[in-house]
This record gives sequence, C-alpha cells and structure tokens, in this order.
Amino acid sequence: MFKTNLELLFVFATFISVFTFSGCKNTTEHQSDAEAVKIIFLHHSTGHVIWKGQSGGLKSILGKKEAIPGWFENYNKTNNTNYQISEQNFPKADPYGWNNYPYDYYNIWVENAGSEPYKDEPTLEILTKDYDVVIFKHCFPVSNILEDTGNPDTLSPEKRKENYKAQYAEIKKKLNEFPETKFILWTAAAHVKSNVTEEEAKRTLEFVNWVITEWDSPDDNIYLWDFYSLETEGELYLKEEYSAKKGDSHPSAKFGERVAPLFAARIVDVIENNGKTTNLKGEQK
Repeated sequence: MFKTNLELLFVFATFISVFTFSGCKNTTEHQSDAEAVKIIFLHHSTGHVIWKGQSGGLKSILGKKEAIPGWFENYNKTNNTNYQISEQNFPKADPYGWNNYPYDYYNIWVENAGSEPYKDEPTLEILTKDYDVVIFKHCFPVSNILEDTGNPDTLSPEKRKENYKAQYAEIKKKLNEFPETKFILWTAAAHVKSNVTEEEAKRTLEFVNWVITEWDSPDDNIYLWDFYSLETEGELYLKEEYSAKKGDSHPSAKFGERVAPLFAARIVDVIENNGKTTNLKGEQK
C-alpha cells in the first residue's frame, strides 16, 4: 500500500510538472511583423476582475492565462496582429488616493495637465506618448450620486450629476487634443441594491444615458464600452447573480470571464474599424 501511494504521488507530480511546463511554454508572446499597437487599461479592482476572469488557483498552476491577455495572445496568433495590452492601477492609493471618479480624471488630466506627472500619476501628455489606445473607467462608488444643487463645479469632488457633466465636458475637450490616440471609456459601474439608494441608482442610469446619447460624439477619438448595461441588464442595480458575494458590488470572476471577450472585441473593433462593427457592449452587430 505504501509503495502504491508513492507511485500515485509520483504520477500526480509528473502530471503537474508537465502542465506547468506547458503553461510556461505558452507564455511566449507571439512575434508578428505587424507594427505594434500599444494599449493601456487604467483601472482599480472591478477592472481587474474583468482583466483576470477565472484564472487563478489550480487553473493558474495549469497555465491558464488571465482573460484579457490570453484573449489578445490568441487574437494576435490568429490574425498576425501585434496588439500589446497592459494594465495599471490609476490612480494609485498613494500619493494621490484611491479615487477614479470624474473629478479625479479632470483633476489629473485637465487641471494639472502637462509633461510632468501629477502626484506620481501620468498626465495625458505622458500617456499619449507611450500608448495608442488609453482605456479608463470608474469604480462603483461613482454610482452614489447626490442630488444636484443647481451650481455645477468642475473643481468639486462631490458626486453629483451636474459636477460629473461639467467635468466630462472638460475631459472631452482634453481628449480631443490628442487625435492620434484612441480613448475608450467604460460606462459607470453599478452597485448591488443593498449598497445604493433607489434615487442614487436612478441618477446613475440618467448619467449613463447622458454619456451615451449626448456626451459621446460620432467620428471623434473617444469610444465607449457599456459596462453598466452588462452588469444591470436593464435594471437599476448590479444583478445579484453577477456579484462576487452577497452585499458586494464587485462582479464575480465568472461574470468577468463572460464579459472579458466582449471588452476585448470592443477594443479591437475600435482599433480596426473605429468601433463600427460592434455595439457599445462589444457584441457583433
């Protein structure tokens, strides 16, 4: 019996070694003669769920790649393209602070624009020198929108539709200053029902609709990925079955795995067709 157990252990170890080695071999990037298109995804934790998908644990040991890098590696191999995508937290917790709402993009990219980083964060002048596509998003607290006061203020971090709209107007002008760079903005991430009031949720829907129908312009260098619609499916909240766990506004890894190909397809469509062959969710028209 002891010998049999040792033999089984040896077989299992060999099995893991083979798959781990295979996984390492599969990490070799596809080499293409095509000119590189460099893409940067700026995000926090919700974005990382989509980036990662269901990789991790045993799947990681067996060589499963994170969802977005894996999708692009396969696409490059199949289509002889050279799309190089990377990701980073933006802004970092220190020194700027873990806030990526309309005020913060306005503050870093418009109010403090220039060739030098602001509080260790790259401005658009810096990002556009290194990347052909810049993708950015907000985390779900963006949905805790207070009632308007009648006095919009671009310099206010208060989460109000009037401030968001004023900040977005200035952000749009700034993005348009870099016509050679394509920008992709996620629509707002939603909360689960327990983490937001109905009034706040309705204001979020109104803001998302404004971004899609009024703020976004055809034939410029700014594009959308409608993450909000994928999370809510016509409702006001992140659907409970898409939540990481009860009361958590982070989406689950399963949800991330499902929508990652839509995100990736939308990016490629923006690069290749100016976003004309997919809808805002990344589905083929």
